[in-house]
Amino acid sequence: MLSPFELISLLLVLTAVFAWTNHRLLRLPDTVGLLVMGLVASLVLLAGDLLFPDTPLYEDVAGIVRQVDFQTTVLDGMLAFLLFAGALHVDLSALRERAWAVGVMATVGVLLSTAIVGLGFWGLASLAGIGLPLPWAFVFGALISPTDPVAVLSTLKAVQVPRSLELDMTGESLFNDGIGVVVFTIALTVAVGSGHGVAGFSGVAELFLVEAIGGALLGLAAGYIAYRAMRVIDNYPVEVLISLGLVTGTYALAARLGTSGPIAMVVAGLLIGNRGQRDAMSDLTQRYLFGFWTLVDEILNAVLFLLIGLEVLVLRSEVLVGWLPASAILLVLVARFVAVSLPVLALSRWNGFVAGTIPVLTWGGLRGGISVALALSIPEAPEKATILSATYVVVVFTLIVQGLSLRRLVERTVPRG
Repeated sequence: MLSPFELISLLLVLTAVFAWTNHRLLRLPDTVGLLVMGLVASLVLLAGDLLFPDTPLYEDVAGIVRQVDFQTTVLDGMLAFLLFAGALHVDLSALRERAWAVGVMATVGVLLSTAIVGLGFWGLASLAGIGLPLPWAFVFGALISPTDPVAVLSTLKAVQVPRSLELDMTGESLFNDGIGVVVFTIALTVAVGSGHGVAGFSGVAELFLVEAIGGALLGLAAGYIAYRAMRVIDNYPVEVLISLGLVTGTYALAARLGTSGPIAMVVAGLLIGNRGQRDAMSDLTQRYLFGFWTLVDEILNAVLFLLIGLEVLVLRSEVLVGWLPASAILLVLVARFVAVSLPVLALSRWNGFVAGTIPVLTWGGLRGGISVALALSIPEAPEKATILSATYVVVVFTLIVQGLSLRRLVERTVPRG
């Protein structure tokens, strides 16, 4: 059993070694390269265990990976920093121009996708002879429908798209994550039959308001307090420290209050990154604060994508369950196409969309560590293995196949200039 410091040290050393190897040899995008190398290393260990079952190497490494609580690490740790860092760099004035498009895709789009994936996965499971109840199928639909802001933002760094399309992708991924967690919470509550706080439509509406609206208000209030504190001083170490306190304190308070921490982080990041940058920071503070959060974003992204690749060691028995997880890939793509097409077509009369928006948004709807973490957060139940395996296969496919081919799709479908 490794100590927490030893575990963190091992992860950082592995991340550094794999990142260097990818930069020198594979030359894939940093995050995708780390995911691929982690996945390949895991599969080599699995193959070695099958060929040489008496060798303890696999169990030793898998035991170390099991020490990393992926759900807690992502949902209760990394996510706060990654969402704040992502929102910090978004131009709020430009995002306002895309507010309707982003808002509809982040809400109606998630609900549409959840319904389509849920019904489709329930039908596919029945064909596979797996008795998956419909409420549990909707749990899978809810956790796999939101695009992952971490994956989308890291991919956009390597793919050049028109400004309006970039705002649609960025804004949707930042906000539909929080909405998706709320929908997942409701679906899981219904599936496990606990009934805590959810009793019909009024209960669902109340939970949504507390989580989503409460999270936004909390992020706005905390962000404004931090903004006012920064405005009366000019000391970049203290102001960077204030931003760290804002992220950790607000996210922890959101968990205590039962509101959405992800939405709070996005709102706070938008406020500090726009009004704070304009009115409360000197040029020197801006350089250090934005540089600090860019570095935090890059490091945590690298560690997260490596963990996704290594997670197959823990999911060994669940991943190898037949054709159902593979068929979920096509189902999720179809649902994403519908969830993107309907809002874009409905809003095209009032919002301008560049040519190629629908295929790029469909193929660029990447899933990542948040979906895996939500799947792992499901209580132990017979349905968990089926949902977990499908989630992992879909996530790996979107990150590697869709992530690596998105640039080519953009070049073919989006006009230059």
